[in-house]
Amino acid sequence: MEWRKLKLEELNRMEVEDFKSAEKIPVTVVLDDIRSALNVGSIFRTADAFRIEKIFLCGITATPPHKEILKTAIGATDSVDWTYEKEIESVLSGLQSEGYVIYGVEQTENSTSLDALSIPQQKIAVILGNEVGGVSDKALAFADGTIEIPQFGTKHSLNVAVCTGIVLWELQKVFPKP
Repeated sequence: MEWRKLKLEELNRMEVEDFKSAEKIPVTVVLDDIRSALNVGSIFRTADAFRIEKIFLCGITATPPHKEILKTAIGATDSVDWTYEKEIESVLSGLQSEGYVIYGVEQTENSTSLDALSIPQQKIAVILGNEVGGVSDKALAFADGTIEIPQFGTKHSLNVAVCTGIVLWELQKVFPKP
């Protein structure tokens, strides 16, 4: 069998204006001191792909229109809603008061393996942490649980953008497709 790659116009992707008003899956990403703008851009692109609600950029996390974010986001900073807040505690407190279940994506004593997580069909916020230090203790204090991605090699962690993609893929599975 031969495989012909689809042309961009055959993919039937929506325009940015349509994306903005389209129904989203009820998942929000909170970035906790992400140091690489390239990672931030990749996360924007993944957020667009899964049509999540919003990204909160916190602490030292770079914000658009940073050159490196734009390089990897490839326009997703225009489609995905985002807000910058210096203090992550105010973001997480607000999400808690809005009824979000908050998960830190971190290796902790009592973390739940992503493949064993019983994902609720309600509003979810996931905290992704710094490339070196992970999710901060101040952010973990707001978590209803922690998620760990099973790994079988010699490294102890995944790149934060890759990690975000894996987690969002699993979370989107439980919601009806928008």
